[in-house]
Amino acid sequence: QVQLQESGPGLVQSSQTLFLTCTVSGGSMPSKDYSWTWIRQPAGKGLDWIGSLNYVDTTNYTPSFRSRASMSRHTTKNQFTLQLNSVTPEDTAVYYCALKTWGDIVAMYWGQGTQITVSS
Repeated sequence: QVQLQESGPGLVQSSQTLFLTCTVSGGSMPSKDYSWTWIRQPAGKGLDWIGSLNYVDTTNYTPSFRSRASMSRHTTKNQFTLQLNSVTPEDTAVYYCALKTWGDIVAMYWGQGTQITVSS
């Protein structure tokens, strides 16, 4: 099965930059007709859509994240990354990546999430 795995530092200090990586395994990545998405969920709260990046490098960000977030894809390594600058304790959450495909196979794949805690 296609599996997505988030990788992150776990703990990060306030004002620093958070780097997260999502790696896909267990199947073939399509060459087109797909997009990557980062989503987060603070404890006890709902899901926050951070942004997405598609196969032709079109990006979309939620306005509240636009000034601090940056996404990239690394096709040869089957990886998708998130950079989030100037983090604060309000950025503490479980971070998820997701892959949507709409070509030969139509599907939505999610990683299991990685906990990120920002210390003061």
